[in-house]
Amino acid sequence: MPSEKPVRTIDARSLRALAHPLRVRMLDSLRLDGPATSSRLAEEFGENTGTVSWHLRNLAEHGFIEEDVDRGTKRERWWRAVEGTHVLHTSEMRKDPEARGAVDVYLQELVRESHQKVVAYISHDWSAEWEQAGLLGNWDDLRLTPTQLKALNAELMSVILKHYPPEDAEPAPGSLPVSVQLQSFPRQEGRA
Repeated sequence: MPSEKPVRTIDARSLRALAHPLRVRMLDSLRLDGPATSSRLAEEFGENTGTVSWHLRNLAEHGFIEEDVDRGTKRERWWRAVEGTHVLHTSEMRKDPEARGAVDVYLQELVRESHQKVVAYISHDWSAEWEQAGLLGNWDDLRLTPTQLKALNAELMSVILKHYPPEDAEPAPGSLPVSVQLQSFPRQEGRA
């Protein structure tokens, strides 16, 4: 199970700073792949370093990333994601007309990033062992109340948390980073 990391509730001001497609992708890259310089991120995303540096400073100003002072030189600044979990209460934000647009941009970018990860998975030639271990599933025929959906999500989260190794444990031989994407939400009914 992962160690207790700080939990931060994203406020409207920080959300507006985060709600930019490039910032979402850069933060995701720093979380998943570790620290990087603006020039490395510029190359990764096909942007110029000035643009990337400006976006990095915005993310840092709002506490999503920080300078990795143990790396680099005066000419080369390294950045890393700040440890912790971010919580966004979308129902509250959607009531604020100024924050609603930022919520929409941010959530759409998260979904796009999730989609890109799935596309990368299915586009790669995996060994049979890894291919048989993966799962892309879809269950559209459940009928639940909001209370039942919350319970389902809580149960799924508890199963995922059981599979986190202790923080000081070495990765198992042959292991790779794994993305687990859970999407559970109500859908509008079609024809009655």
